[in-house]
Amino acid sequence: MEMKHLQFFLEVARTGSFTQAAENLYITQPALSRIIKSMEDELGLPLFIRSRKKVILTDAGHVLNKHAQVMDKQWQRLYAELDKMKTVKTGQIRIGLPTIVNSFFFSQLLASFHKEYPEVTFQLEEAGSKKIEEEITNDKLDFGVVVLPDKHDMLDYYMFETDKLKLVVPPSHRLVGREAVALSELKDESFIMFNREFELRRLVLAACREAGFEPGIISETSQLDFIEEMVAYNLGITLLPESTCTELKRDVHTIAVTNPTIEWRLAMIWKKEAYLSHVATEFIHFAKGKLPKSRPDQKG
Repeated sequence: MEMKHLQFFLEVARTGSFTQAAENLYITQPALSRIIKSMEDELGLPLFIRSRKKVILTDAGHVLNKHAQVMDKQWQRLYAELDKMKTVKTGQIRIGLPTIVNSFFFSQLLASFHKEYPEVTFQLEEAGSKKIEEEITNDKLDFGVVVLPDKHDMLDYYMFETDKLKLVVPPSHRLVGREAVALSELKDESFIMFNREFELRRLVLAACREAGFEPGIISETSQLDFIEEMVAYNLGITLLPESTCTELKRDVHTIAVTNPTIEWRLAMIWKKEAYLSHVATEFIHFAKGKLPKSRPDQKG
């Protein structure tokens, strides 16, 4: 039984007349009569007692009228909410952010979007790039900001920052004062690293192996503040993106790394070919307008 037919039934019940109901519904009276007859045939019960003056609901008609009114109200609410989504842009956006990125910048981005679309809420999750990728693939997050992996077949992305990693050492370190160091010069150093959830760790390990050594890792964590603190207390060295280095607050020194240089590509990602709501699509356009300009190899 179609909702439209239930609404036709309700109009006949309200007016008590097939003629008046047909006029109000902009259909012919014979067509309306056929629709009501088909409903009665489907239910196996008469819905109206027909007379020359007025049609009256049967017992079955009263039951259907009660439930049809509830269904019609719910149907109207459904369409009202869908129409609201088209115009007001409501909903929730789930975003994953790694602890290594500048959270103040993304707070500004989200605040700007929320100002324009105040009915949109955000669910934020801090994790490493690998965990964020996994949760986007499993539909637990809508977007993420990650260090772009080499393989990203299941992801669409917008790359907005390319950076180089720099060496971070305590003020008493033997390399302080150097403008640049070859990565191979760090083979005997103690490394403080992000844990396995972070794509940055994989980049550093791959570069060290390319330089001919396996780094000696003395500590792993998911917290940038803890890494900075351990370096400042002379427990080891680390490698961080240049943009992140500018945000460090402890007494540490940064030095350029060469042979090889290590590139860090930051991107906003979402699941390829996934359904995107109106508000999610709007967020992509908004973020692209606020994030740095695209490079030639950027997608999305």
